Amino acid sequence: MKIKKTLITLLTLCLIMSTLIGCSSSNKTQSGKKRTKFTLGFDAEFPPYGYRDEETGEYVGFDIDLAKEVCKRKGWELILQPIDWDSKDMELKTGSIDCIWNGFTINGRENGYTWSKGYLDNKQVVVVNSDSGITKLSDLEGKIVVVQADSSALAAFTGDDATKENKELCKKFKELQQVSDYNSAFLNLESGSVNAICLDIGVAYSQINNRGNQFRMLDESVSSEQYGIGFKLGNTKLRDEVQETLDEMNEDGTFAEIAKKWDDYGISEMVCIGQEGTDKAYKLNTENVKPDESVWEKFVDVTKSLSKGMAATLLIFILTLIFSLPLGLLITFIRMSKFGILRGIAKVYISILRGTPLMLQLLVVFFGPYYVFGMSVSSNFRFYAVIIGFSLNYAAYFAEIFRSGIEGIPVGQREAADVLGYSRTQTFRKIIFPQMVRRVIPPVTNEVITLVKDTSLAFALAYTEMFTLAKQVAAANASVMPLFVAGIFYYIFNFVVAVVMNYIEKKMKYED
Repeated sequence: MKIKKTLITLLTLCLIMSTLIGCSSSNKTQSGKKRTKFTLGFDAEFPPYGYRDEETGEYVGFDIDLAKEVCKRKGWELILQPIDWDSKDMELKTGSIDCIWNGFTINGRENGYTWSKGYLDNKQVVVVNSDSGITKLSDLEGKIVVVQADSSALAAFTGDDATKENKELCKKFKELQQVSDYNSAFLNLESGSVNAICLDIGVAYSQINNRGNQFRMLDESVSSEQYGIGFKLGNTKLRDEVQETLDEMNEDGTFAEIAKKWDDYGISEMVCIGQEGTDKAYKLNTENVKPDESVWEKFVDVTKSLSKGMAATLLIFILTLIFSLPLGLLITFIRMSKFGILRGIAKVYISILRGTPLMLQLLVVFFGPYYVFGMSVSSNFRFYAVIIGFSLNYAAYFAEIFRSGIEGIPVGQREAADVLGYSRTQTFRKIIFPQMVRRVIPPVTNEVITLVKDTSLAFALAYTEMFTLAKQVAAANASVMPLFVAGIFYYIFNFVVAVVMNYIEKKMKYED
């Protein structure tokens, strides 16, 4: 009954928050105040359209240069807001950004945003290692291909508008993996865990130029599409202001001058602003478009979509506990050893594992064999790297918890056991260990609950667990519902863990 009431309360809160989120941005855009600021949402790891310059530390890029000129002419203050690409729709809907302007593909998203006219003709191309035997698209059969989540490359293979040829080719891949950014994609390609990357041609030029002759681009392209500026659905007023300024820039030659600045990335050849066929999405009437309000149906569909991710999260959680708990106890013994060298090793291990981010440790476990020993990393190693990384990390925390539990037991109990003739093993097994378990259950419970949430860090290795899948579904559907469903899952999961651990704690209580 309590669980049922909790679920009802959570679902009600989700509905209220969804309503508030949907309304907040529209209230801002409909206010009568004169605009003074323009907040641009962009992926800060997407050269040449938007990225951080290594020398100056400032955000630069072709799209950023265009936005600067627009704001200069309009008298607006430009605010550059880096965003998580998977969360771009929520950023836009909540009003935290005014537009998505970052090599943003119109094709396939026509009805999801209020669009500017297209201004660049983009292509999706394939990049491979220079020494790869892959020379044409058909060579990708049986290979592992990686794309960015919710990208045009992903849509080119799996989207509703994907060509029959691309869909057939995708079926022949050994695997189509998704990563959160292109840096991760190139790390995977360089280490040999994937065979190819499909990405925008401008980004491909940028990566190849920056990384020397290590990679090359196939001559065949996968697809082509137009770039535009995406505004919140119905915000035609702001869109028209920006578009009018872009048209002026095109007429007086400023647009071409900015494009020429980025010729190393082939931008000038991609410019299509003012050409016929670039205004199809621009002409769509999006002012009165209303989103589907069938919340319960969405909830069921999203839950079904996330079911595989839930299973992956549970698997990470269970296997991590199976390996980290006994490993933590072993490290405790080493940490309390009479041998100084062993104690020192254990201290260093615990210090490093507790003092560095878990995400970094996962990257080291997966990519370490390649960068340290030159060993190629198999894609099948990805899951094992997740479990190894989590287990090693949590073992360090459990080791210190176990040690504090053991050292908290009065020395007199060990002395009494010696008087009674108990061996050291018998003393530990019958006296010390049971008391240690009782003492450490509360802190262990905290770590176990943290583990449930930390499973989401598996995305660092492109392993799709529940929260990563939720972000991908949210991005694909332009909805926050998947993230709310994920939140409910985590809450229920942790609620069950807390109940079980509380039950164990009560069972093990005893009178002094």
